[in-house]
Amino acid sequence: MPSRAPRRATLEDVARMAGVSRSTASRVIAGYGAASPIARDRVVAAATQLGYAPDSAARALATGAGVRLVVAVVGAAPTVLHDPYVDRVVRAAAEVCARRAIGVSLEWLPLHAPGRLRQLAEDRGVRGVLLVNTTELILAAVPAALEGRTVSIGIGSGTVPSFDVDNGGAARGIVGHLVSSGRRRIAMISGPDWMPCTRRPVIAYREVLRAAGLAVRSVPGDFTAGGGEAATLRILERWPDTDAIFANSDAMALGALAALRRRGVDVPGDIAVAGFDDVPFAALSAPALTTASHPVEQIATSAARAVLDRAWVPPATAYPSELILRESA
Repeated sequence: MPSRAPRRATLEDVARMAGVSRSTASRVIAGYGAASPIARDRVVAAATQLGYAPDSAARALATGAGVRLVVAVVGAAPTVLHDPYVDRVVRAAAEVCARRAIGVSLEWLPLHAPGRLRQLAEDRGVRGVLLVNTTELILAAVPAALEGRTVSIGIGSGTVPSFDVDNGGAARGIVGHLVSSGRRRIAMISGPDWMPCTRRPVIAYREVLRAAGLAVRSVPGDFTAGGGEAATLRILERWPDTDAIFANSDAMALGALAALRRRGVDVPGDIAVAGFDDVPFAALSAPALTTASHPVEQIATSAARAVLDRAWVPPATAYPSELILRESA
């Protein structure tokens, strides 16, 4: 018969051998709380003799250090969690957490009901919170108990540092390229109005066009391919002479390409198309999509480290974006 594995020593075993209470043994092992020097020596000796190894998860829960990082994604509906961008954030955060034996959980944070943050602050299992799609309302609702262990991918505040991409600079580069290549009737598909991160590209787009003496043509989008298709049809209906479309995400730009292809519009001959994000499909589209890079993994990695290490970080860190020219523009 196969031999049984030896039973793992428990805290009760240590306390019994040391001749102290379980609570005293727990305080000595955890390294906090009152215990006499004699009791400490006995507990340490007993733990060494028994080969006792404390459960890191149990100790984290007992001390309130937490055992998981919560990636809280703000949105109007739970479908926001289906965004491939969220997948990239979670994967990068999980790699950081794995090295620290910390778990990762993903949840939807309703746009107009940030009360869930109070519950997270009271949850002893939460090591920290990584906010995604952050808004001013959400930042204002971050409880004091979460300050110092909450980081935003997006806008930040005095108590919540932020990590984000310079999408305003990216938009400025893309629209500037379209203008310099001879395009004069450039329309933009922006993101949802409630998302602060959509404002910088819109401002940059308007500034570049006005500096060139060109008219602004802007319609809202929702960061999905379907939304990009619908927005493109609105553009063609309202401004049929449009010669370029800048979409504030690659998903919407790919939707724009699909809509133009069905209409028989030549890209880039008749209308140039550019996006933002440089998703893997951008290089495989027909024609290949001109876009700008978005270092999501680098941003999420830095944000997760800042939460877990609780070290001082700058109030705001903006990562540069690189213009990537391909056939569509």
